[in-house]
Amino acid sequence: MQVERVSFDGNSWSGPFPPLDSATTLVVAFGAPELSATPESFAALRQAYPSSHIVGCSSAGEIHGPRVLDRSIAVAVVKFGQTTLQVSYADVVGPAGSYAAGEQLARSLARPDLRGIVILSDGLKVNGSELVRGVNTVVSKEVIVTGGLAADGSRFQQTWVLRDGATASNVISAVGFYGDHIVIGHGSKGGWDKFGPERKVTRSAGNVLLELDGEPALALYKKYLGERAAELPASGLLFPLALRASATDDKVLVRTILAVDEETQSMTFAGDIPQGQLVQLMRANFDRLIGAAGAAAGMTQQLGTPVGATLAIAISCVGRRLVLGERTDEELESAMQALPAGTTQVGFYSYGEISPYTTGACDLHNQTMTLTTLSER
Repeated sequence: MQVERVSFDGNSWSGPFPPLDSATTLVVAFGAPELSATPESFAALRQAYPSSHIVGCSSAGEIHGPRVLDRSIAVAVVKFGQTTLQVSYADVVGPAGSYAAGEQLARSLARPDLRGIVILSDGLKVNGSELVRGVNTVVSKEVIVTGGLAADGSRFQQTWVLRDGATASNVISAVGFYGDHIVIGHGSKGGWDKFGPERKVTRSAGNVLLELDGEPALALYKKYLGERAAELPASGLLFPLALRASATDDKVLVRTILAVDEETQSMTFAGDIPQGQLVQLMRANFDRLIGAAGAAAGMTQQLGTPVGATLAIAISCVGRRLVLGERTDEELESAMQALPAGTTQVGFYSYGEISPYTTGACDLHNQTMTLTTLSER
């Protein structure tokens, strides 16, 4: 397996494209949202890698090793030695179609030798919880499913996914990895602090939260945000919700806001907020956020330290970047320090992250640093 990294700074490429084109080559490209208006940069990738599988999406910041940049493209080119690949796409026009899209993608990739799937999805037209639920109904828990939701900075207007190497909205892509030589590691951690009382979800519909403890959800949420309530939904990225099934459940997922509705006093999240579950507000702890990135990277080695070339796909939530500000690079450095020496890291800041909670079936996460490592035995 060979891994090379190249980048585009908005004007030119960092150097010649590595000569790794083949049917077993994966090109992963994460780019600034506005680059969909200048498609020639992606046309150059298609021209350089006509036989390869090209996947990617828009971001809220592109991850180039230990740095995050804007108005750029971060690219990794991976030529596998003994692993075969397949890429599938599904169209999605709204949250209601998310389950069917996930099921469709999983069925199109399902084979006895399927070992993993990386999903890159439109970030605004999808209910991420339903998407992964659709995938989980088809593939076994032994198949590692990871990925993330495309982003549009903090604008929440339009995201895109690469389809056949060109930008397209309302699309979900999935790449399947096959054979016994592929080694896929995964890890996901948050590092946020909970505060305030835990409240019960008394009325919701999928990923739309309507009431907490019998009160209108948006009005209650605004009380905690104070002056920052006027900046919703963007300010909601700084105060996500911790979600768990019951007071005795140790499994906590994090949910972040995509939109608010003043008329219904409701909030729409990237994933489901099931009725009857418990939620609690969270806020940033800088040192814990940075430390969590390193912990997530350490989790990727639970199957053993990769030998040889390794690609790490880092997907971190846009809310983490807004909180960390000038310290954002520190979480990327923290992740790289915990990865095996020589690992190539690329990635993006997202509207949601897909990964198993620890092991087994995948979940949708928000406000985490989620990493996927790819190597070969």
